[in-house]
Amino acid sequence: MERGAATADIKRSYRKLAMQYHPDRNPGNAEAEERFKEAAEAFEVLSDDDKRKLYDQYGHEGPSRAGFSGFQGTDEIFSRFGDLFGDLFGNLGFSGGRRGGPQRGADLKTRVVIPFTEAVTGIEREVTVPRRDPCEECDGSGAAAGTKPQTCSTCNGQGQVIHRQGFFTVQTACPRCHGEGQIIATPCRGCGGTGVVQKETTLKLSIPAGVDDGQTLRIPGRGMAGSKGGPAGNLYVVVAVEADPRFQRDEFDIHSKVTISMVQAALGCTVKAASLQGDQDLEIEAGTQPGHIILRKGKGIPVLGARGHGDHHVHVEVTVPTKLSGEQEEILRELAENLGESVSEKKGFFSSLRKRKR
Repeated sequence: MERGAATADIKRSYRKLAMQYHPDRNPGNAEAEERFKEAAEAFEVLSDDDKRKLYDQYGHEGPSRAGFSGFQGTDEIFSRFGDLFGDLFGNLGFSGGRRGGPQRGADLKTRVVIPFTEAVTGIEREVTVPRRDPCEECDGSGAAAGTKPQTCSTCNGQGQVIHRQGFFTVQTACPRCHGEGQIIATPCRGCGGTGVVQKETTLKLSIPAGVDDGQTLRIPGRGMAGSKGGPAGNLYVVVAVEADPRFQRDEFDIHSKVTISMVQAALGCTVKAASLQGDQDLEIEAGTQPGHIILRKGKGIPVLGARGHGDHHVHVEVTVPTKLSGEQEEILRELAENLGESVSEKKGFFSSLRKRKR
């Protein structure tokens, strides 16, 4: 497929591969299941604009910087693309989302704001997220104490029923248990039969050094609780990094400015300059020109997920005084004459006043 393929083309290609390698068409075929998983991971990346940009920029390691580390199994794939699989396989007799069995919990998403300096060094933060946890009263079964869920007699616990129409077999969710495979005759009062309760959970989040604004951290198993013993979903934390007026970030490099006078630029000097390590002495060589860039190798931002640091680019700005005393003007005129440079004959106010007093 071409690099710039449209989302519709990507979906068509994925549909073809998913039909070919779907586990229900290849029972017991580990190779086909692996190909099915690879196709799902590719679709997950290429159909998401942010992950696709990271893939184009960094290759296979790029999406992991946004928190995507692939799927752990076909059940997670079915949960993630439930609607799509319903469209692809719902009318072909395939089992699709395994409705009758354990169901993976939904993913959660939250946002945390950190200062620029903390994004550089890394930090631990606490985040509070609303989530549904298994009900302690019924241990997540949804049934009242002393009772238990009963197998649905309509679908025999399968969660789905099959209708035959001529040569076609159509498989749909059971109308009695709504795809659960079980009926709860006496619901738990604590959770109303759902098996889960709403809570706010506070988690300690480790934000790695080098994280950039808008990147997403994936916390496995910290999303909504699963049902029927299914795994919990994941928590995705979007990191918002506050701007720092002293620095501009370019991937793992940083850019900053230092301002000196024309005399300092001509003669050289040592000035205090902002850095990620705090204000430090910076040597300016004699004859430094406006716009000169001083490169501080390895003094930039830590490379996320790898070793090393970016660089720090210090841009030198040279200022020209807008007002001079008479004495300063005379010194500059003498310097210009010494250098053989022509300057304006118009005298400054203080210089003219000094002449009249003489």
